[in-house]
Amino acid sequence: MRIHARFVKGLHAKAQARTIFCAETERYSIFLNVSLGLLKSTVVVSAMTTLSRILGLVRDIVIARYFGAGLGMDAFIVAFRIPNLLRRLFAEGSFSQAFVPVLSEYKETRGAEEMRALVDQTTAVLGLVLLGVTAIGVLAAPWLVLVFAPGFAGEADKQQLASQMLRITFPYILFISLTALAGGILNTFRRFAIPAFTPVLLNLSMIFAAIWLAPRLPSPIVALAWGVFLAGVVQLLFQVPFVLKLGLLPRPSLSRDRDGVRRIFKLMIPALFAVSVTQINLLVDTLVASFLVTGSISWLYYSDRMVEFPLGVFGIALATVIMPSLSAEHARGSSDSYNRTLDWALRWVFLISVPAAIGLAALAAPALATLFQYEQFTAHDVTMASRSLVAYCLGLPAFILVKVLASGFFARQDTRTPVRAGVIAMLCNIALLLALVLPLAHAGLALATSLAAYINAGILYRQLRRRSGLVLQAGWGRFLLQVGAAVLAMWLLLALATPSIESWIASGVRHRVVQLALWIVAGSACYFAVLRLCGLRVLQMAHH
Repeated sequence: MRIHARFVKGLHAKAQARTIFCAETERYSIFLNVSLGLLKSTVVVSAMTTLSRILGLVRDIVIARYFGAGLGMDAFIVAFRIPNLLRRLFAEGSFSQAFVPVLSEYKETRGAEEMRALVDQTTAVLGLVLLGVTAIGVLAAPWLVLVFAPGFAGEADKQQLASQMLRITFPYILFISLTALAGGILNTFRRFAIPAFTPVLLNLSMIFAAIWLAPRLPSPIVALAWGVFLAGVVQLLFQVPFVLKLGLLPRPSLSRDRDGVRRIFKLMIPALFAVSVTQINLLVDTLVASFLVTGSISWLYYSDRMVEFPLGVFGIALATVIMPSLSAEHARGSSDSYNRTLDWALRWVFLISVPAAIGLAALAAPALATLFQYEQFTAHDVTMASRSLVAYCLGLPAFILVKVLASGFFARQDTRTPVRAGVIAMLCNIALLLALVLPLAHAGLALATSLAAYINAGILYRQLRRRSGLVLQAGWGRFLLQVGAAVLAMWLLLALATPSIESWIASGVRHRVVQLALWIVAGSACYFAVLRLCGLRVLQMAHH
């Protein structure tokens, strides 16, 4: 009897072990499928964003060729940066971070009719708020210019030109915020490609304005402002058919789902600040740069645009893709999947952003000379812009980390914690800026922004571990050593072997382009080859 009991007990234990093993296998299989899906979606968004960023570079090349880095360009950058800042704070920032988690919750736990009611009510309230903000912005344009660029007060021509263009560009916030609403709906349903492609239309509109419209206006630079206005209209209209196909084209109503909208706007208020601290820091840079020599704002703009390429292609794409998944996992109470998804995203941040930052810093002057140094954009402009570009590159990994880590909080509908981190980071940025602007001029402003981003990312990571119980998977020490060795090898190659900036400037256009492409390929090949030698297979990253 005892033997029989032991035998039965043994069989029971084996059955339990088999059940546990099968459950763990099933959970891992589910996560594997999710991670592969996330990687596929990230690649799709990155591809669309890459197209947008390439056209963005073409746009900036055209603008640099026709307008250079002078009074008119400084005025346009201020007139464009104000609504563009509001777009990132409001449309792509706080609204998207608040709207997508709530809509994802409705999608997971409620019916289609309740989801449509939320969309209708949100559209009505958002539209009314935006109309009011737009009217105030257009009427108060001269005062807004002085608030955001007080250094223009002593230069009447620059202030007047910036005010004129701001009245044209400000309605962009109305159109692009409604575009963000449509994009949030599409992203919630995993239709990532269309919202990612939409920014292409802004670049095409501005290229069209610079080449075709500018020669036909008394003040050619004003054409760029009209290009921004046109882009807002076109971007909104482009997404309408795809939202209509989902059956969620908004029918604005103020009496559909007030509770859901209250939750969205309650989440938005702190998120307004938290998600775009980097953009606020950039705006502070513009404010201080308005007191520096003419051209400083333009140099910061062109260097920022270069950093925006990898940030948009990978960082924003990754944060956009993981947000619906994190929100759904939190809504289902699946903390294990939540942690695995964040761990997976953080590994990709280090794998891509660190070599991108070091490579771009090493090729800063050659890249600027290749892309922009023609006609109005001088060799002096290349030298000055390269200084701020290197400083921004140092912060690139932190900029992306902030995007990803903040998504971890927003998916949990926690916006207060990122706000606190953002406030501390902004105060640190101001202190660093005041310390660095005198010895480093405009480059000091860029360096302060980068250092503040690391402070922000560090606080977010620490709080994510404390508040949400984030637990990273095993193997991070070895992973960081592998990435570090590969980055070091790539940096040595680019730093020691690339030609001097004088030879780049003296070369023709074709030679510059070919040389830059070859060095980018050589640096990338070196990085991934050393990774492979260190035992890290990039394709295996999709499975973690």
